[in-house]
Amino acid sequence: MRVKILFLFILFSPSISVFAQQATIKGKVTSQGEPIEFVNVYVLGADKGAITDSEGEYLVKGIKPGKYLIKVSYVGYRTIEQRVELKGEDVTTLNFELESASIQGEEIVVTGTLKEITRAKSPVPVELYTPKFFKMNPTPSLYDAMQNVNGVRPQLNCNVCNTGDIHINGLEGPYTMILIDGMPIVSGLSTVYGLSGIPNSMIERIEIVKGPASSLYGSEAVGGLINVITKKPVNAPKFMAEGMATSWNEYNIDLGARFSKKDAFDVLTGVNVFNYSNTIDQNNDNFTDVTLQKRASIFQKWSFHRKENRLFSIALRALYEDRWGGEMDWNKSHRGGDEVYGESIYTKRWEVIGNYQLPTYEKLLFSFSYNSHDQDSYYGDLPYMAQQNIGFGQLTWDTEVDKHSLLVGAALRYTYYDDNTPATADSDNANLNNPDVVWLPGIFIQDDISVNEATNVLLGLRYDYNTVHGNIWTPRFAYKVSLNDKNILRLNAGTGFRVVNLFTEEHASLTGAREVVIEEELKPEQSYNVNLNYEHKIFGSEGFYAGIDGTIWYTYFTNQILPDYESNSNQIVYDNLEGHGVTQGAALNVNLEFENGFKVMGGASFIDVHTVEKDDSGVNRKTRPLLTERWTGTWAVTYPVKSLGLKIDYTGNVYGPMKLPVLNEQDPRPDTSPWWSIQNIQFTWNRSSSPFEVYAGVKNLLNFTPPANSIARSHDPFDKNVTFDGNGEPVATANNPHALTFDPSYVFAPNQGTRMFVGIRYEFR
Repeated sequence: MRVKILFLFILFSPSISVFAQQATIKGKVTSQGEPIEFVNVYVLGADKGAITDSEGEYLVKGIKPGKYLIKVSYVGYRTIEQRVELKGEDVTTLNFELESASIQGEEIVVTGTLKEITRAKSPVPVELYTPKFFKMNPTPSLYDAMQNVNGVRPQLNCNVCNTGDIHINGLEGPYTMILIDGMPIVSGLSTVYGLSGIPNSMIERIEIVKGPASSLYGSEAVGGLINVITKKPVNAPKFMAEGMATSWNEYNIDLGARFSKKDAFDVLTGVNVFNYSNTIDQNNDNFTDVTLQKRASIFQKWSFHRKENRLFSIALRALYEDRWGGEMDWNKSHRGGDEVYGESIYTKRWEVIGNYQLPTYEKLLFSFSYNSHDQDSYYGDLPYMAQQNIGFGQLTWDTEVDKHSLLVGAALRYTYYDDNTPATADSDNANLNNPDVVWLPGIFIQDDISVNEATNVLLGLRYDYNTVHGNIWTPRFAYKVSLNDKNILRLNAGTGFRVVNLFTEEHASLTGAREVVIEEELKPEQSYNVNLNYEHKIFGSEGFYAGIDGTIWYTYFTNQILPDYESNSNQIVYDNLEGHGVTQGAALNVNLEFENGFKVMGGASFIDVHTVEKDDSGVNRKTRPLLTERWTGTWAVTYPVKSLGLKIDYTGNVYGPMKLPVLNEQDPRPDTSPWWSIQNIQFTWNRSSSPFEVYAGVKNLLNFTPPANSIARSHDPFDKNVTFDGNGEPVATANNPHALTFDPSYVFAPNQGTRMFVGIRYEFR
């Protein structure tokens, strides 16, 4: 019992440190005279630091006397480094004035090159978002928060279970790789889980790269990357808590705490709990509008103090989720039965992520991750039991030679997958399972060449050997030139690849409504991409700043695998595309900042995704995939009322029409979605002297929801009253005049209408 109490105390207690005869530094961090919150103040060599409070003030205690380098950094501002000598029992006051990095381009990013580099110097365009951005429209998960990022869209794939994925530039979820601290711990089976259950208290920033990055990250990094960078424990608050509730009776709680042991380690622990247990059916189809969900996760990150500041950190995350959607009178006694329809999913998942810098003169870093995902699901009376384990290890050597910044690495990925479907059935005996085991070793090299102060050229090449598909090569090229301090041009080209496991990705195949048909042995997809990015900065009078970022891209796919919903209303047919696929388009982001704190961020994208394949007569036919918008836009407007301690945030998005999966030509549902928009407003109160922050607002101001008949034949989910012909096709009858079957895959937007929300944040430093 004492051991358990000690463990819980270590897990959740605020930092406890005992200091004697040691130095202290304190001070204030401002920009243009205004205090800045959440700035990292780190004492290099002492492994100690702090984060500024709402007054911009910080305090670092327990420092041994000596000479140190003080590093002051915050995303969006230029980093400051200052050397100082500290004496025992002294209290040294150091104040810092930061310059806006949105102007200077000094934000640190790592995703594009696997190395820490300022955003302005990175040859790869990287979009960066801080917790402050996501607080403008608080959500219970990062998955939902992605709706405010231009060109990134959370896509629901099922009206009943609300399974979803993340689209980047019109490409479906399996083309998006989710990483935590640079480690690819998320797979196709669980992409959405990579962005659910991460406590907000753990997040330092989100980095997004759009376009193939397989030369560094391997399979799945075809459409883009979302890298969740978690906080360094030494810089985190001692304790934080946030709670939010909505008028739909959704409840979300985030807790975070830091514990430190002098000269040994720092531990940051975060807990997230989400509960939604309110059955609502506003569209009167007798199905829950939103999946009911109970989720709990815990995330803990350890950072160990080592000689010469060498890195050693390890993080662990565990998640459990119980969610269901279905007919309003469903309960757990109906699970797996054929009387009352429900889709019930139990998920257990855990992950471990680590980084260890070898004790060598050369900078050698070993990174590793392992995740286990266990899913126990019933889709009506159809069971889906799946287990997936993925291990990943990578060793990199980072060195500088004259004008060359070299990164050389070797990686090994292991994937184990087993389920109760034909995907892992034994070819000789369907009653036996033959789990899918794939080894994917690879090596890569990257050379970032500084041609001169303004120009960088990046060359990269990766080789992977897949035990199923053989040799895979993925080269990359990047060119960056700073035309002057206000204009940057970047050109990127490269290839990507993806090894597909269908049953881990296509949840529409698990609704019990459609049969999966695989036409042939599938080959890995290949992509070839080029994109051009231009960044322009405008400096106006009286503190005005404008940033403009524009990108055009083109990606060509071979061996593309797309699900065919239209050939047969009872089937999903998979095949390698005999022609080719294309995604191309243009995106523009604009950021305006005024001296009084008024800010406007907006973005728009034009997206053209299509496939080209010969028809039976040999003529090339261009086809647009389902659920792909051509136009999308996002915005976020902030207006502060400083005299009242009030901040007003107005956020939203808009999406153009998408092609929808109707069942046949007689289906009365529209085959194209309308233009639609989700808009939100929030009011936040924070007095500078208070550790509390209170916010309230309204989500979905326009009360937009999809059509009420989105679920086909919701009154007959087991197709008991559907008549089929000899080919298995439904036949029109008096009670089924449109020859439909039950199908919940007709979905393009959330079913939640207007709802109010309120929340409170507390932080102890």
